[in-house]
Amino acid sequence: MFVILTSQAGHLAKSLNTYKKFEVILPELNKDGKRYFPDGEIYVRLAAATRLKGKRVIVVHSGAPKPNEGLVELELMLQILRDRKAQPIEVFFTYFPYGMQDKVFDVGETNAAENLVKKLVAYYGVKKIYIIDAHFAGKSWVKKYPLSFVSAVPSLKQTAKREFGQDVVFLSPDKGGKRRTGITGMKKKRKNSYEIEMGSADPLKELIKNRTVAVVDDLIETGGTLDRFYDECKKAGVKDIVALVTHGVLQSGISRIKKKYTKVYLTNTINRKEANLDITNLIFQVISTH
Repeated sequence: MFVILTSQAGHLAKSLNTYKKFEVILPELNKDGKRYFPDGEIYVRLAAATRLKGKRVIVVHSGAPKPNEGLVELELMLQILRDRKAQPIEVFFTYFPYGMQDKVFDVGETNAAENLVKKLVAYYGVKKIYIIDAHFAGKSWVKKYPLSFVSAVPSLKQTAKREFGQDVVFLSPDKGGKRRTGITGMKKKRKNSYEIEMGSADPLKELIKNRTVAVVDDLIETGGTLDRFYDECKKAGVKDIVALVTHGVLQSGISRIKKKYTKVYLTNTINRKEANLDITNLIFQVISTH
């Protein structure tokens, strides 16, 4: 078994190399020691591809911080593996790009998340797609594809309990979070692709007053949702508010939330300096048991 890391997942190489059940491969640089052509186009070379015919290959990819550039690199890698007849080819997304574009709100839009999944399966012949805390987990369309949803939430919750005690109250910031995790939460409604509304969680106020609340969310982008969640909790008299987040998508959002919350727990699905929870053991456990 071979594990190939795209450049955006390269920060996981050191930890993954400690496991002996597979060989970790990184793409080679060009003759000038660079990953780009002079015009800015991506250069991808897998010299090890000559050894991969008929072998199980898992490509590990993080869809951020450069989603568009990352997808080009991923597709070029998959084409190389397809040409070399690696089999089976699987993709492990630590963070799935375009995952929030998982529904058509207005005429002229598309479900970008489903279209990407469909292309990986239909064109590149990907047999299995693993995704950590996908934004679209639980959507009806996912049943049509060979998707395996993985969650970092249990590890995040255990970490929070160790530091803040067993009586931490875990909440989701919205209905989408409840769909993904089963954890109840605030009243947030998405009006369209850009706007959300959040209301007070009246039934929860007595439960969370003078308690430590840990909000469990899949990602930080602008930080707007968690910012409003914090304000609602403060109105309800919460003692401490901590954030348990899988994906740190935007640096500005991470900085915004860190200024308000007592503590932010963040995994390294995306290469961020604030990440304080490593997910390589989760990757190892999943690919070793499938």
